Amino acid sequence: MATGLPQMVGVVGLEVHAQIQSTSKLFSGSHVRFLAPPNSLVSHFDASLPGTLPVLNRRCVEAAVLTGLALNCTINRKSLFDRKHYFYADMPAGYQITQQRVPIAVNGILVYSYFEGHRRNQVVTKSVKIKQIQLEQDSGKSLHDDEQSQTLIDLNRAGVGLMELVMEPEMCCGEEAAAAVRELQLILQALGTCQANMAEGQLRVDANVSVHRPGEPLGVRTEVKNINSVRHLAKAIDYEIQRQMEVLQSAGKVLNETRGFDSKSGNTIPMRDKEGLQDYRFMPEPNLPPLFVYESEASLPAGVDPAQVVLIDRLSAQLPELPSVKRTRLVEKYGMLQEHSFTLVNEDGLMDYFENVVQTAKAEPRKVIGWVIKELMGNLNSQNLKVSQSPISPCALAELINLVEAGHISSSTAKQVFQEMWKAPEKTVGQIVKEQDLWMINDKEELQQICKRIVDSHPEEVQIIRGGNTKVLNKLMGKVQRETKGRTDPVQVRAILEKMVS
Repeated sequence: MATGLPQMVGVVGLEVHAQIQSTSKLFSGSHVRFLAPPNSLVSHFDASLPGTLPVLNRRCVEAAVLTGLALNCTINRKSLFDRKHYFYADMPAGYQITQQRVPIAVNGILVYSYFEGHRRNQVVTKSVKIKQIQLEQDSGKSLHDDEQSQTLIDLNRAGVGLMELVMEPEMCCGEEAAAAVRELQLILQALGTCQANMAEGQLRVDANVSVHRPGEPLGVRTEVKNINSVRHLAKAIDYEIQRQMEVLQSAGKVLNETRGFDSKSGNTIPMRDKEGLQDYRFMPEPNLPPLFVYESEASLPAGVDPAQVVLIDRLSAQLPELPSVKRTRLVEKYGMLQEHSFTLVNEDGLMDYFENVVQTAKAEPRKVIGWVIKELMGNLNSQNLKVSQSPISPCALAELINLVEAGHISSSTAKQVFQEMWKAPEKTVGQIVKEQDLWMINDKEELQQICKRIVDSHPEEVQIIRGGNTKVLNKLMGKVQRETKGRTDPVQVRAILEKMVS
């Protein structure tokens, strides 16, 4: 490789297809339901029978506008539908209705963050421009039966409403792209416009990847299609950047092609080339008029019923607290570390759980965070459970924390009790502590007697301590803790032992 040249870098742009959370499809009344029996949710229009016409689903329009507002887009007051022609077995009409020329929303921005540094606790915040958000139909699904050499078609998904979000090529690696998609998922879920479950295909990502030297034109790009998890997205992009760099360093040529990602090998694999750029023969959709949305009731033309149109100000008023605002509020209100605010917001239901505990726990929020992130999430993750499936309620956890704060049980004992609560959620904290005799020993005389027994039975250690090696005192403290099953206050025990061996 020539010396003196700048290092090659990756350039990544994303196209995200988000399935709109709606009970029916974009242009027909057919229901939308995951894992319904094949071809059980197909209207005449979905199957493209002659003479059928599209009827636009208002809910889908509102979802796109709401999403555009959350991503600081300009909402086009007038947008247009187009036909994108291509023949594919699961596209019955031979074209897809989309918004190529004038989409519903343009020029947005997505702010996202990820962690860097040795302990991955330095927050790096970046942003990527959203070129456009367009409404379009999904295609059906082809199921390839290799044994019988046949392809079966399921049209349940045909016509389901999608928002396609096109991001500019402004990211440089898999980690950035994954962080952007994760943030987008959280925003869509907060809005209720898309459930964004990638495992069920509700969010599908295509990554456009190229490499070049800074200052030079962008390189030839490849498109990695239909990536179905955030982790796979990061791996696919990083592999593809590395692959393209190696091709160019060995004097090869990067082909303009579509590739897939093989999650088993971690490699991208060629699917089809794009050498002859496909002509989709875009044309205006003749069966749909322009789509108008209005600023407010005051801006409506005479005679238009406000109940029949989409009003931007009405949707603006519905915008919920977005993830970035939640994180800022958590940091400011509870004085927590930034990385903890990410954990609480990123895990569905965890922030509400934490805030419910804080309301009734008589401990500072930082202590509550420790319990929620380490104990609760540790147990949930080990059993692959969601926050909503936790056997320990926020109220029960607050009760446990309050016993520690009041000095009735030690923090090490509380961790044992937590595990017992997990196994037997029907029992109260008090019942468990009483049954297992875990109350703190606060009686001074009893503590003195226990410490005296330990000191008398360890004369060698006492001699070492008296000789100046005070570290051995920790050993005696450990013995007291073991004998009392952690039911003593370490500060009190240390003070008593120090007095006895001095």
